[in-house]
Amino acid sequence: MSAAPRALLTRARAATGLCVSTSPVLVGYFLALALVTGAVPVAIAWITGVLLDRLTGPTAGPVTWPVCGLAALSLTAVLTQQAERYTEAQLRRTTSAAAQDRLFAKVNAFTGLDRLESPRFFDQLRMAQQAGATAPQDLLEGSVSLIRSGMLLAGFLTALCALWPPIAVPAVLAALPVVYAELRMARTRADLTVSLSPTIRRRSFYQMLLTDRTAAQEIRLFGTGGFLSARMSDVTRRAMAAENSVDLRIARLHGLLGLVACVVTGAGLLAAADRARTGRLTPGDVVVFIAAVAGVQAGMAQLAAAGARGYQALLLFGSYQEVIGAADALTPGVLPPGRLRRGLEFRDVWFRYDEHSPWVLRGLSFTLRYGEATALVGQNGAGKSTVVKLLCRFYDPSCGQILWDGVDLRELDPALLRARVRAVFQEFVRYDLTAAENIGMGDLSALTDRTRITRAAALARADGPLAALPGGYDTMLSRIYDADPEARVRDTATLSGGQWQRVALARALMLDDPDLLILDEPSSGLDARAEHDIHTTLRTHRAGRTSLLISHRLNTLRDADKILVLDQGRITETGPHADLVAAGGTYAGLFAVQSAGYRDELTAEVG
Repeated sequence: MSAAPRALLTRARAATGLCVSTSPVLVGYFLALALVTGAVPVAIAWITGVLLDRLTGPTAGPVTWPVCGLAALSLTAVLTQQAERYTEAQLRRTTSAAAQDRLFAKVNAFTGLDRLESPRFFDQLRMAQQAGATAPQDLLEGSVSLIRSGMLLAGFLTALCALWPPIAVPAVLAALPVVYAELRMARTRADLTVSLSPTIRRRSFYQMLLTDRTAAQEIRLFGTGGFLSARMSDVTRRAMAAENSVDLRIARLHGLLGLVACVVTGAGLLAAADRARTGRLTPGDVVVFIAAVAGVQAGMAQLAAAGARGYQALLLFGSYQEVIGAADALTPGVLPPGRLRRGLEFRDVWFRYDEHSPWVLRGLSFTLRYGEATALVGQNGAGKSTVVKLLCRFYDPSCGQILWDGVDLRELDPALLRARVRAVFQEFVRYDLTAAENIGMGDLSALTDRTRITRAAALARADGPLAALPGGYDTMLSRIYDADPEARVRDTATLSGGQWQRVALARALMLDDPDLLILDEPSSGLDARAEHDIHTTLRTHRAGRTSLLISHRLNTLRDADKILVLDQGRITETGPHADLVAAGGTYAGLFAVQSAGYRDELTAEVG
């Protein structure tokens, strides 16, 4: 990982700006404390020398003020150290929270889903989370350490120059390799962090599998727990080996540099002792000299460490900036969509998920007429779910247009468009929230409107199971979280797959008058009786509404105004159920196969 000086300067301004804008008072307080903590050791060394001279000199002098001064400085050192720790912790928390808020606000602002289907983006996002939480604070602390170390270094260099100027030169030169080494190791650490990101994500994947209840069923049944644990251990060992290798290199380098520092310090001490023996330095001067030599070495080491810390923070902060500055793959429109009056039209739509993938839709053209229920059927992989994603504008067509009453979806405001669309997705979300919140998420403006929530639940035939929960609609639906005392939620429970599907359907039915209702396999997890009841209710609810129905169970689509048969990205048949059956094509064949299965099941039950 590398970055040009201009890029590093840009990152430094952004990271510092994040800290300052989040907590300007704390930043100022932190800087002031740094100035004090940098000056105190130098002052202690000087006063110690004065005290020693007054105790051992040829003419003893008063020691009250040096003693009081040392006591005051010691107390100041203790208090400022604790205040600095507290301020540093406060700054880290507030900056981390602000960085996280900005990061996920940016992710949530992406109009489409393309980035959330990219492994590279997830690696970048993980790095951005880590860098956003630590880099601004690390940079600030590195800058403060530079100030503190600079003061410490300047004070002790002044002391050396005042006592014996020649010794200051080797003391500084001996520390220069430390600066170079720390900066080099900072880049090595940053490169390691980036290179290990996919490995650490893979380890998290295995950890999730081994603790997920749904996955645990298969893992225990198939006996794959040991295999997955071994995979996780292997990934962990590889990460540890890479980290240990870098740590060993750093330890060796620091050991060598420490040896150089010891040699310089020892030589300086011998020279100072010789000068004291000949009367050119007083005992107090020797104490100050020893403290100054050690202080110069420590100051240079701290300068190097602070610079390396800031440099590493800037290298990693690039991932955060890349996510924050990432352009939206879809260009958001600005026009508000009017109420649907004529319908939605796919006009010669071609689509593939990226330039290396095959075409999913190939010149698709059809119309969802206003007020009609249109069914979309086809084999797995025919492109049905892609049609749904395009209608919600999670993606834009590669070629062609999708028109809302004649206006291209790309010209419409995505948020306002989606506010007029409600859908039950085949892969619906099970929120670890209360039952009421799980439904209310379908319309946040009515999240606390219990009347609307229970009405939507009744439409989805979910009212009975939810009302029977220990806390009714206020029951937390979760297997991984306890009840929330702060929210006065004391009861937890779980639902069956079919009950969860009804909750997802109720969520889609929260909006009273959507312009487009999309039902993608809304009853796939239900038994025959429940499925019949749901579709009976939905037929009444969607009457007069523009609807798109998707189901593998063709019997549930018989009453649709129009049925579209999708095959390999193209519409191959169109018409009502009776006409398609009479035509004897693909739809008729699929329906015949399913009907035969239903008849066999019925015969078996009667027999």
